[in-house]
Amino acid sequence: MRKAEDGPTRTFRTDASGWFPFDLPGDVPQGGEVGFQGARIPARPGRKARRATSPQSPVLAEPVRGRLTWSGRKLKAYALSASGKRMQRLPTQGDDSQGLALGTAQTMWYELVPSEDGGTSAMSSGMLSGRYGGSDLSGMIASLSAYHPFPTVDEREAWDGLPEEVREAAIAQGEKLLGYTWPALPAALYMDFARTGNRSRYEGQYFSRRDALKALVLAECVEGKGRFGDDIINGIWAICEESSWVIPAHNNRGGALGDQTTEWVDLFAGETGDLLAWMHYLMRSRLDAVDPLISERIRREVKSRILDPFLTQDEYWWMGIETKGRLNNWSPWCSSNVLASFLLLEPDPQRRTKAARKAMQIVDRWLAGYHPDGCCDEGPSYWTVAGASLLDCLELLRGASGGKIDVYDQPLVHEIGRYIYRAHISGDYFVDFADAPAKVHLPAGLVYRYGRRINDPEMRALGSWVYGRRGARTLLGGSLLRTLPNLFDSQGIGTPAKPPFVRDVWLEGTQVMVAREKEGSDRGLYLAAKGGHNNESHNHNDVGEFIVYLDGKPVLVDAGVGTYTAKTFSDQRYEIWTMQSAYHNLPTANGVQQHEGEEFKATNVSYRADDAGAEFSMDVAGTYPKSSGITSWRRTYRLHRGKGAYLEAVDDFELEKPSTDIMLSLLTPLTPEVSPRGVITLGAAEVTFDGKALTASVEDVPLDDDRLRSSWGGHMSRIVLKPKAATAKATWVTRIAKKARR
Repeated sequence: MRKAEDGPTRTFRTDASGWFPFDLPGDVPQGGEVGFQGARIPARPGRKARRATSPQSPVLAEPVRGRLTWSGRKLKAYALSASGKRMQRLPTQGDDSQGLALGTAQTMWYELVPSEDGGTSAMSSGMLSGRYGGSDLSGMIASLSAYHPFPTVDEREAWDGLPEEVREAAIAQGEKLLGYTWPALPAALYMDFARTGNRSRYEGQYFSRRDALKALVLAECVEGKGRFGDDIINGIWAICEESSWVIPAHNNRGGALGDQTTEWVDLFAGETGDLLAWMHYLMRSRLDAVDPLISERIRREVKSRILDPFLTQDEYWWMGIETKGRLNNWSPWCSSNVLASFLLLEPDPQRRTKAARKAMQIVDRWLAGYHPDGCCDEGPSYWTVAGASLLDCLELLRGASGGKIDVYDQPLVHEIGRYIYRAHISGDYFVDFADAPAKVHLPAGLVYRYGRRINDPEMRALGSWVYGRRGARTLLGGSLLRTLPNLFDSQGIGTPAKPPFVRDVWLEGTQVMVAREKEGSDRGLYLAAKGGHNNESHNHNDVGEFIVYLDGKPVLVDAGVGTYTAKTFSDQRYEIWTMQSAYHNLPTANGVQQHEGEEFKATNVSYRADDAGAEFSMDVAGTYPKSSGITSWRRTYRLHRGKGAYLEAVDDFELEKPSTDIMLSLLTPLTPEVSPRGVITLGAAEVTFDGKALTASVEDVPLDDDRLRSSWGGHMSRIVLKPKAATAKATWVTRIAKKARR
């Protein structure tokens, strides 16, 4: 809540209970026009106004000639009637003004309830809604008729002026789909997920439809001759006829077929609405020339399935309105697609404004869960729909407001963008902690545009480098929400560049570090490691995990994540081997692995880096249940730079009693060669350990999962180091270096 606009500026913040405390006389501006007397003013969302029962009730002590203002929620204010026997609602101004005019001293109670626009708390201080979510927003958002972000199919000069390589690629993709047979999505296929846990079979057909429709629309826009028109209409009709746009894995509100009657906005329903909305924007003249019913159908379906539910429903967990807990990529991802649909299809100015305000508030709630370092704890592949979707939202808001809504000066926006090049190892390899594949195919245009917006030459360079590797056709990838700005707003992306290859990275909030031998080069040794806790988004039990690359190639790795199934996001998640600490580069004691939960975390964490090297250390004992018998386990990683560079992983531990059931796991995609003298050869690298105290064995880990195979091939190996004698306290050092020439 903010104080009266006409009086001295003053901000009051809620305490933990959700009340606004006022401590008099210090909180009353001396000589000001606004004063509160009394201990507390009830302002808890949803709390009913209560009758006054004593003179200690909060009162406005002075006549007020200003206005109380707030943001994000509707204020209900009550006062005693003249008889003192009942409460009466005080008149407030309209929702847009969000002001309460006060002219006389009254005993008052306050109730904050969600506005129709789905507002946040009364103390809305979000990056977006705190600056732009007030009454002025309605004057910022362009009308439907005025919103013209990119050229339509009829604006031939723009489409004909695209690079020839792009034009040829777009038309070639469309030609492959002429006469396309749209894949069937029968009920039995929808039920497949509930019956077997398999997501891929239904989703394969579902996404093939959408990919084909997008490719056909781009081909028609580029060529402009009408060749692809009937196939486009067939695709529109097929998708509009689907009983639900929500994929089975997200439709858990009913039986095997889910809830097919209540509209629910998930990631891909939102993307479907976005696809159809852009199609309507780009192709409406051509569709109407065939039959106006086609574009009318698009408007009707998107309104009922996406627009109306977004405005009227607050229980979606990804909105963070009626649910508690940290948000993830769903929040900006859904918001960007829904916001685009509103801007492209919604004719009502008030609904356009409410949608923009609500989207800003959702994004603000998501941002509130980020550390200032900008790390995406879901992994770099999820950055492409988390941090990258933040850019989508910001660009939509900036474009719809003619540049008035602009938060690109905010440090957190910069850091969220920079994360992606800080997580880059070499080529397509990225630091794959959490649910991430080791190889990520970045959206070149988006990375470049993000870097340009925040004026970060290293981020721009990464985007240009990806573009240079894959060619201009890479601009055609992704949704239309991204393809169109790639095509028409990526000037300069073709400038030759190389990745920044940052030497040292420390993301303190998430306790992730990166170190390489040399700045600006992927040659030599590379180390990444993490602390944190075991309840991160898309969590693996992996506190203390580390990975090693040499000359841009993997040596010791994190397997990443396999293809999602029903088990992945269930109480059986940690039965999956890729989620378990025993299949990360971590210790296991007395057969006990790390446990999931935020309380299972690293302690006594330290980090330093300089020209001579980098060091990262933590105690991981607290990540294991007591049954492990671990009393302390300090892991330290050191990269020694310079001539003869090498890495050390030091395990300094103590157990309650001696045990031989202790092991260190090391995961590699290479075929290990183990010698009896304590040396393991992994390609061009050598791993050495104390052969007098430890034995080494190798287990084959066959990979039958397509997602894992795409990173590592057909198998991996797990190296297991174990003590030769019962041990209660020891210091084990594992050393990794480039193999010496002999």
